[in-house]
Amino acid sequence: MLYDLHTHTKASDGKLSPKDLIDEAVKLKLPGIAITDHDTVSGLHEAMDYQIHVKNQIEVIPGIEMNTEMDGSEVHILGYYIDHFNSHLCERLQELKESRLKRAKMMVKKLKAMGYRITFEQVQQLAENDLIARPHIAQVLVHNNSIFSVKEAFEKLIGRGRPAYVPRYKFFPQEAVDLIKSAKGIPVLAHPGLINKQEIIEEIVAMGIEGIEVYYPEHSSKQIEKYKNLAVNNNLLITGGSDYHGPGMKVITCNLGSVGITPDLMKEIKIFYNKNR
Repeated sequence: MLYDLHTHTKASDGKLSPKDLIDEAVKLKLPGIAITDHDTVSGLHEAMDYQIHVKNQIEVIPGIEMNTEMDGSEVHILGYYIDHFNSHLCERLQELKESRLKRAKMMVKKLKAMGYRITFEQVQQLAENDLIARPHIAQVLVHNNSIFSVKEAFEKLIGRGRPAYVPRYKFFPQEAVDLIKSAKGIPVLAHPGLINKQEIIEEIVAMGIEGIEVYYPEHSSKQIEKYKNLAVNNNLLITGGSDYHGPGMKVITCNLGSVGITPDLMKEIKIFYNKNR
């Protein structure tokens, strides 16, 4: 069985609570998962408290996925084994949360002006917390029968360059790497195959990245080989995960535990962490 090191909960744009996500992973007999919500650690409190009750069945790794931008390309940085009580990290995340709220309001306003049935109150109610992401907006559009699917919402309306898209607050990979390290975590470049400008990957690696998400649902076998070689040549950890958002979520059509890393690769991550943190 694989360690799934890329999952999301209701704390960001997933469907399940941290407890329910862990329970699902236990049912699948996964040896471990990392909870990596977008720009928040709010779900980690529940997750790590609950892990005490299931520690003999599964390992839960506290993580995060930070959304950054570089040269017009989205760059996501994963962090593993972070101290989710770190004050510097929490303060910066609060600022990012507030910027997400403003961005969501602007996107809803654009959609309404285009004639789509949607209110910000609906988006807030669906999100169930104050961290709002684009998938929440997409789900409301689907619920209101304004669009067929979450994927279609991104492709036609709220994806980069689409009519209702609003650029995110400028947050750069280097700051994400530094924040994760300040919280004693391991910074990892997420799904490099999704980065538009592949030439910037070498520059991101030079920022102090300590791992690469080689195994990812949308990576082809050729890309997996490419990023595996990049990791080996730069002495970087190899990670992987499903990017699971919960049942019925079509942002990434992949089941929990279907993509990840072997126990041997997980052992290398633990050795690195214990040695360097």
